[in-house]
Amino acid sequence: MKFNDKVVYQIYPKSFQDSNGDGLGDLRGVIQRLDYLQSLGVDYLWLTPFFPSPQHDNGYDVADYCAVDPRFGNMTDFDELVKTAGDKGMKIMLDMVLCHTSVDHEWFQKAINGDEHYQRYYILRDGRSPGEPPTNWQCAFGGSAWKWQPQIGKWYLHLHDVSQPDLDWTNPEVRKELANVVKFWRDKGVMGFRFDVINLISKPEIFKDDTAGLGRRLFADGPHVHEYLRELVQNAGIEGMITVGEMASTDLENCIRYSNPNNHELSMSFSFHHLKVDYKNGNKWELMPPDIKALKKIFEEWQVGMQEGNGWNAVFYNNHDQPRIVSRFGDDQKYLKESAKMLAASIHFMRGTPYIYQGEEIGMTNAKYSSIEQYRDVESLNYYKILLNQGKSKNEALKIIGERSRDNSRTPMQWSSEKFAGFSIVDPWLSSPENYKTINVETEENDINSVLNFYKTLVKFRKENKIVQDGDIKFIERENDNVIAYIRTLNGKELIIICNFKGNNTNLTEKTLSDYTKNGYKKILGNYDELAENLRPYEVVIFEN
Repeated sequence: MKFNDKVVYQIYPKSFQDSNGDGLGDLRGVIQRLDYLQSLGVDYLWLTPFFPSPQHDNGYDVADYCAVDPRFGNMTDFDELVKTAGDKGMKIMLDMVLCHTSVDHEWFQKAINGDEHYQRYYILRDGRSPGEPPTNWQCAFGGSAWKWQPQIGKWYLHLHDVSQPDLDWTNPEVRKELANVVKFWRDKGVMGFRFDVINLISKPEIFKDDTAGLGRRLFADGPHVHEYLRELVQNAGIEGMITVGEMASTDLENCIRYSNPNNHELSMSFSFHHLKVDYKNGNKWELMPPDIKALKKIFEEWQVGMQEGNGWNAVFYNNHDQPRIVSRFGDDQKYLKESAKMLAASIHFMRGTPYIYQGEEIGMTNAKYSSIEQYRDVESLNYYKILLNQGKSKNEALKIIGERSRDNSRTPMQWSSEKFAGFSIVDPWLSSPENYKTINVETEENDINSVLNFYKTLVKFRKENKIVQDGDIKFIERENDNVIAYIRTLNGKELIIICNFKGNNTNLTEKTLSDYTKNGYKKILGNYDELAENLRPYEVVIFEN
């Protein structure tokens, strides 16, 4: 199954709705908002981890895979969520963090206390020499990917935070344990799974230094990753369910293999190349305006490439790890509504399954914090220190963190203009941007021209139109640096999607907008009322024949 008529909504429970007044979102808060989610028309609700965790990496450091962290509720709450969502036509999709555990996990605690059986669950190595780690690999959050563990006299590998030791998937016991974890949640009624950094589970046969980077190219899409995924899907009994892999530093060829139904691995894959077009010199922590020409090239390569290889994309801009796209590729001040709508349309008409991240559908923006003390994200706090050590001033470092921090996506969902944005009755764990007073669900539900109602139109259109679900894709305006445009075709019918990614009037290079109307196309959707001769700031126009 390709899930080509489905739309997934991602929920970050900690920031979605606080039901008990402790400043943290929880499972009962999600239950309270199911009517809203149903009104959006979405099919699957992907919840990021709510398992017991010390929260060094906001729940992606899992201490117990088969339980609910008390701060989010209990298993009874989860069971009610599955049933109530199901009654409203929505299915639950869970986030499985199977590349690494928390240091607090029972397996790791047993390993460092001398249990040789559990030591084989992790990647433990001797150093090159006393005090020297086995390789020069760097972890995703900065610093060495190795941590010395004095209790056992070994280094353990952590490709992410130091509190997240990597599991050793070469051990069949590990693979069996993890399949049982997935099966546990499947048996509780979960109907889909997102697998965190799943293409990093198969490490290289020989561990060596990376002479041209930070190591990622050596352990991404490793030698046994495809066989491990096929085995997991089979042993967990999840073939036919919606499954998506988060693929770090991946390539098109591997993502075709991951998502081609004939390979029995995953339904679709997340890739992130399109979200690096504003990384100066490829560095996340160096700022530059987004390179729209590069963005278009990446979209074309992946959309057409997956089409030709029978692969399937998960299409998205936002998630819990990314800054808000309207602040990043749009204009969150003068053209917030126009750019939010344009960005949404630019991917919702593409070939793939669209993912909506909470708050995206109302145009939520970056946090715009004025002090480093307002941040909570471990990556942001680490890199603030790194930037200062590199010679950046506090203001320069804060500006970079303000653009790049994962906390931008984790601010509480903005439900209303009430205090704390209707998220909680107390000061929440992370503060909201001041604009919650105007950007919120309550305001937008009552505005026919709101970003929210535009998203509802997009979701409904996908469900009702086979051309979006199944049509081929071809890119046009390929030499136009300001515009991303493409045609979807099916059985002689065409949809033309034209998006201006700039905040000024822009000419088309191949045809004018009126040329399309003269040739029998009619405008069926857009973010401006009347059709002009050329594109206005952040304009999107959709034509059909």
